[in-house]
Amino acid sequence: MVDDDLWRAAVERDARYDGFFVFAVRTTGVYCRPSCPARRPKRENAVFFDRPEAAECAGFRPCKRCQPQDPAAPDPRVVLARRACDLIEANIEDPPTLAVLGSSLYVSPHHLQRTFKHLVGVTPHQYAEARRTARLKVRLKEGEPVTCALYEAGYGSSSRLYEGVFKRLGMTPATYRKGGRGMRIGYTIVGCPLGLLLIGATRKGVCAVYLGDSEEKLELELRNEYPAAEIRRDDSDFGPQVDALLQSLDGTWPHPDLPLDVRATAFQRRVWEELVAIPRGETRTYGEIARRLDQPTAARAVARACATNPVSVVVPCHRVVREDGGLGGYRWGLERKKALLEGERDATPDLADETRGRLAVDDIVENSKW
Repeated sequence: MVDDDLWRAAVERDARYDGFFVFAVRTTGVYCRPSCPARRPKRENAVFFDRPEAAECAGFRPCKRCQPQDPAAPDPRVVLARRACDLIEANIEDPPTLAVLGSSLYVSPHHLQRTFKHLVGVTPHQYAEARRTARLKVRLKEGEPVTCALYEAGYGSSSRLYEGVFKRLGMTPATYRKGGRGMRIGYTIVGCPLGLLLIGATRKGVCAVYLGDSEEKLELELRNEYPAAEIRRDDSDFGPQVDALLQSLDGTWPHPDLPLDVRATAFQRRVWEELVAIPRGETRTYGEIARRLDQPTAARAVARACATNPVSVVVPCHRVVREDGGLGGYRWGLERKKALLEGERDATPDLADETRGRLAVDDIVENSKW
């Protein structure tokens, strides 16, 4: 590698080159790993060495942040992300802004945002919200009153709680505390080309799309998901949703873009968004999805997010396969996954380009007793 290549690796803080070379700064007398989070010098002040000993022989001293002389030292990017997490946890009642975090950790907000999202999978702000929501869930499940749980989880007012957390819980905090008690879910089961199709919905949107061979097992899946909710079957109240899903299964509607009411972690939500973006007739591997999320080692986590998808077909987790071309897993059976993929590949090209339809939330509210 020529010096320009080494400089590019240092500017990009590419950890893949840690151990291959170090760069030193003439103006400070310090040498660093390529991945060091410290501010970069001007190009003319940087000099490169193939090993730490050579840099020290030239009169440079090791950086105290990235410890380039110690091969066992932790990745400074990981250290940076952990310190950011610690700061957020320590100030969960009033999470620090990105600018404050960057100032506290002596890095630019842009570098912190990019590094944190690459390693953790979400931004520092999303991490803070997820941690507060997790604390709230624990306290609600323990039976604490909503008001007490609210403040102990770090929310300064009930308005902030209901504005943000309602969307992540998929229900009000009081309903979540009761295990879904008071939540009203209507559902129907119809025949489809893949056996039986269960569709469940709240007033907000579709919360369940299951495939199976037994009505009893499908109903049990729904009740296990919402053990304390009020769940009733109503075969007369799901015409638009049934039509959209059946038309998707037989290929006459490329994507059933229905309003949803599902609970998800930040990572699950990002995975499901990537699944919806896969064109009909195409597939992606678990590894490809992980790389698109800037988490190349998270293929197994992607697979778990696919396995926990409660709205099959609408969120097309069947379009994700293994790196070797194998089908991988599928919550509703590999034969169904194979049939779905074959049916989509056989669809006519012009059909895949049709404009996606959409049902408004108001349509479900107006036409549903639930």
